[in-house]
Amino acid sequence: MRRTAVRAAAASGEPQEALPAAAVPESAPAAVPAPAPAPAAYRLQTEFPFELPRGYVDEAGTVHREGVMRLATARDELVPLRDIRVQENPAYLSVVLLGRVITRLGTLPLVHDGIVENMFASDLAFLQDFYRQVNAEGHTRASVRCPHCSEPFEVELGGSRLGES
Repeated sequence: MRRTAVRAAAASGEPQEALPAAAVPESAPAAVPAPAPAPAAYRLQTEFPFELPRGYVDEAGTVHREGVMRLATARDELVPLRDIRVQENPAYLSVVLLGRVITRLGTLPLVHDGIVENMFASDLAFLQDFYRQVNAEGHTRASVRCPHCSEPFEVELGGSRLGES
Protein backbone atom coordinates (compact mmCIF):
# COMPACT_ATOMS: atom_id res chain seq x y z
CA MET A 1 0.00 0.00 0.00
CA ARG A 2 2.82 2.38 0.92
CA ARG A 3 4.68 1.78 -2.36
CA THR A 4 1.54 2.61 -4.36
CA ALA A 5 1.11 5.88 -2.52
CA VAL A 6 4.74 6.83 -3.16
CA ARG A 7 4.38 6.02 -6.90
CA ALA A 8 1.21 8.13 -7.10
CA ALA A 9 3.00 11.02 -5.36
CA ALA A 10 5.95 10.72 -7.74
CA ALA A 11 3.62 10.83 -10.75
CA SER A 12 1.87 13.93 -9.40
CA GLY A 13 5.14 15.78 -8.81
CA GLU A 14 4.65 15.99 -5.04
CA PRO A 15 7.76 15.78 -2.86
CA GLN A 16 8.55 12.23 -1.80
CA GLU A 17 9.82 10.93 1.49
CA ALA A 18 12.46 8.23 1.49
CA LEU A 19 11.22 4.79 2.42
CA PRO A 20 13.02 3.01 5.19
CA ALA A 21 14.76 -0.14 4.03
CA ALA A 22 12.35 -2.25 6.07
CA ALA A 23 9.36 -0.85 4.12
CA VAL A 24 10.49 -2.44 0.85
CA PRO A 25 9.71 -6.16 0.79
CA GLU A 26 12.67 -8.41 0.11
CA SER A 27 10.67 -10.30 -2.50
CA ALA A 28 10.22 -7.20 -4.68
CA PRO A 29 10.51 -8.17 -8.34
CA ALA A 30 13.77 -7.38 -10.04
CA ALA A 31 13.72 -4.86 -12.85
CA VAL A 32 12.78 -6.49 -16.14
CA PRO A 33 15.67 -6.14 -18.60
CA ALA A 34 14.93 -4.21 -21.78
CA PRO A 35 14.43 -6.35 -24.87
CA ALA A 36 17.54 -6.84 -26.92
CA PRO A 37 17.72 -4.58 -29.97
CA ALA A 38 16.93 -6.21 -33.29
CA PRO A 39 19.95 -7.45 -35.21
CA ALA A 40 21.40 -4.85 -37.55
CA ALA A 41 20.77 -7.15 -40.52
CA TYR A 42 16.97 -7.13 -39.96
CA ARG A 43 15.10 -4.86 -42.37
CA LEU A 44 11.38 -4.55 -42.73
CA GLN A 45 10.29 -5.24 -46.29
CA THR A 46 8.00 -2.38 -47.33
CA GLU A 47 7.83 -2.89 -51.10
CA PHE A 48 6.65 -6.01 -52.92
CA PRO A 49 7.01 -6.74 -56.65
CA PHE A 50 4.12 -8.27 -58.58
CA GLU A 51 3.17 -9.26 -62.11
CA LEU A 52 -0.39 -8.73 -63.32
CA PRO A 53 -2.13 -11.71 -64.95
CA ARG A 54 -3.20 -9.67 -68.01
CA GLY A 55 -1.63 -6.24 -67.68
CA TYR A 56 -2.77 -2.63 -67.89
CA VAL A 57 -3.01 -1.31 -71.46
CA ASP A 58 -2.28 2.43 -71.78
CA GLU A 59 -3.55 4.83 -74.51
CA ALA A 60 -0.62 3.95 -76.78
CA GLY A 61 -1.43 0.23 -76.52
CA THR A 62 1.57 -0.61 -74.34
CA VAL A 63 0.94 -3.43 -71.86
CA HIS A 64 2.28 -2.86 -68.34
CA ARG A 65 2.47 -6.01 -66.18
CA GLU A 66 5.32 -5.68 -63.68
CA GLY A 67 4.83 -3.40 -60.70
CA VAL A 68 5.58 -2.69 -57.08
CA MET A 69 3.19 -2.30 -54.16
CA ARG A 70 4.22 -0.78 -50.84
CA LEU A 71 2.82 -1.53 -47.41
CA ALA A 72 -0.28 0.49 -46.62
CA THR A 73 -0.33 2.98 -43.77
CA ALA A 74 -3.29 3.88 -41.59
CA ARG A 75 -3.53 7.10 -43.60
CA ASP A 76 -3.79 5.09 -46.83
CA GLU A 77 -6.86 3.33 -45.46
CA LEU A 78 -8.46 6.41 -43.87
CA VAL A 79 -8.04 9.10 -46.55
CA PRO A 80 -10.12 7.27 -49.21
CA LEU A 81 -13.07 7.18 -46.80
CA ARG A 82 -13.38 10.97 -47.26
CA ASP A 83 -13.42 10.60 -51.07
CA ILE A 84 -16.89 11.42 -52.45
CA ARG A 85 -16.66 8.52 -54.93
CA VAL A 86 -16.12 6.08 -52.05
CA GLN A 87 -18.93 7.64 -50.01
CA GLU A 88 -21.32 7.25 -52.95
CA ASN A 89 -20.09 3.74 -53.85
CA PRO A 90 -18.17 1.82 -51.14
CA ALA A 91 -16.92 -0.67 -53.75
CA TYR A 92 -14.75 2.15 -55.13
CA LEU A 93 -12.63 2.01 -51.95
CA SER A 94 -10.34 -0.67 -53.38
CA VAL A 95 -9.68 1.39 -56.52
CA VAL A 96 -8.66 4.49 -54.54
CA LEU A 97 -6.66 2.47 -52.03
CA LEU A 98 -4.72 0.56 -54.69
CA GLY A 99 -4.03 3.84 -56.48
CA ARG A 100 -2.27 5.02 -53.30
CA VAL A 101 -0.13 1.93 -52.61
CA ILE A 102 1.00 0.87 -56.11
CA THR A 103 4.25 2.77 -56.57
CA ARG A 104 5.27 1.47 -59.98
CA LEU A 105 3.59 -0.22 -62.92
CA GLY A 106 5.65 -0.96 -66.00
CA THR A 107 7.04 2.23 -67.52
CA LEU A 108 4.19 4.48 -66.37
CA PRO A 109 5.50 7.69 -64.80
CA LEU A 110 2.70 7.75 -62.19
CA VAL A 111 0.13 5.27 -60.87
CA HIS A 112 -3.17 6.66 -59.56
CA ASP A 113 -6.78 5.58 -59.12
CA GLY A 114 -7.57 6.48 -62.75
CA ILE A 115 -5.09 3.82 -63.87
CA VAL A 116 -6.52 1.24 -61.46
CA GLU A 117 -10.13 1.84 -62.54
CA ASN A 118 -9.17 1.08 -66.15
CA MET A 119 -7.54 -2.27 -65.36
CA PHE A 120 -9.11 -5.56 -66.37
CA ALA A 121 -11.30 -7.13 -63.66
CA SER A 122 -8.93 -10.10 -63.32
CA ASP A 123 -6.01 -7.74 -62.62
CA LEU A 124 -8.06 -5.79 -60.08
CA ALA A 125 -9.00 -9.03 -58.29
CA PHE A 126 -5.32 -10.09 -58.32
CA LEU A 127 -4.25 -6.74 -56.80
CA GLN A 128 -6.95 -6.89 -54.12
CA ASP A 129 -5.76 -10.34 -53.05
CA PHE A 130 -2.11 -9.25 -53.22
CA TYR A 131 -2.90 -6.21 -51.05
CA ARG A 132 -4.44 -8.47 -48.39
CA GLN A 133 -1.45 -10.83 -48.46
CA VAL A 134 1.11 -8.01 -48.22
CA ASN A 135 -0.64 -6.11 -45.45
CA ALA A 136 -1.69 -9.12 -43.38
CA GLU A 137 1.78 -10.70 -43.54
CA GLY A 138 0.35 -13.84 -45.04
CA HIS A 139 -2.06 -14.43 -42.16
CA THR A 140 -5.07 -14.60 -44.48
CA ARG A 141 -4.50 -18.29 -45.25
CA ALA A 142 -4.95 -21.23 -42.92
CA SER A 143 -3.77 -24.81 -43.30
CA VAL A 144 -6.57 -27.35 -42.88
CA ARG A 145 -7.21 -31.04 -43.57
CA CYS A 146 -10.00 -32.55 -45.59
CA PRO A 147 -12.41 -34.32 -43.21
CA HIS A 148 -12.89 -37.14 -45.74
CA CYS A 149 -9.42 -37.95 -47.07
CA SER A 150 -7.18 -36.11 -44.52
CA GLU A 151 -5.25 -34.34 -47.30
CA PRO A 152 -3.84 -30.95 -46.20
CA PHE A 153 -4.74 -27.77 -48.12
CA GLU A 154 -5.00 -24.01 -47.54
CA VAL A 155 -8.10 -21.83 -47.31
CA GLU A 156 -8.37 -18.06 -47.71
CA LEU A 157 -9.66 -16.26 -44.60
CA GLY A 158 -9.32 -12.64 -45.82
CA GLY A 159 -12.06 -10.02 -45.79
CA SER A 160 -14.33 -9.44 -48.75
CA ARG A 161 -13.08 -5.95 -49.62
CA LEU A 162 -9.89 -3.93 -49.18
CA GLY A 163 -9.80 -1.88 -46.03
CA GLU A 164 -11.90 -4.39 -44.10
CA SER A 165 -10.47 -6.56 -41.36
